[in-house]
Amino acid sequence: MTLLDAIFAGLTIVYPFLVYLTLGRLSPGILALILLAVYGARFIALRRRTATVSSPIAAWTFFALATFAIVVFATGSSATLLYYPAVVNAMLFAVFGYSVLHPPTVIERIARLREPDLPASGVAYTRRVTIAWLVFFAANGSVAFATAVVADMSLWSLYNGLVAYLLIGAMFAVEFAIRRRVRRA
Repeated sequence: MTLLDAIFAGLTIVYPFLVYLTLGRLSPGILALILLAVYGARFIALRRRTATVSSPIAAWTFFALATFAIVVFATGSSATLLYYPAVVNAMLFAVFGYSVLHPPTVIERIARLREPDLPASGVAYTRRVTIAWLVFFAANGSVAFATAVVADMSLWSLYNGLVAYLLIGAMFAVEFAIRRRVRRA
């Protein structure tokens, strides 16, 4: 992981806190420009690092996040900032969904980093896990969207800054336990 990848991941994780702390203190346009700069730099770095990133997935990801930042900048609306978690979930849903339609799936690619000769049963399992994540992103994104529509900052911050991360952790933990059981069988 490069420094830019770490910044991107960190920005995504702390985003709800950043919005909560800066609302009314920092122009939404400035936050949008920061997001756009990070997205653009990460996209350029990824394209230089590997040819496989020039796939439609990387382009869609950049386009979705850049469009969001441009909309926030153009509207100057603090309320628009609240839709970022829903946009990220929609983007992840699209990436994972694309990989189901055009294998290998995202989870299979990750599994092959550890086990290059993944058996057919492993490929089938990773496909099911990818579909489980699709369901998760649809549900999580829907709740994130609903919290943005309601626009109650306490509720939005609680869900998007805590509950969503706890649910992601639970999803990882459950999948890990299932994977261990499946491997033993």
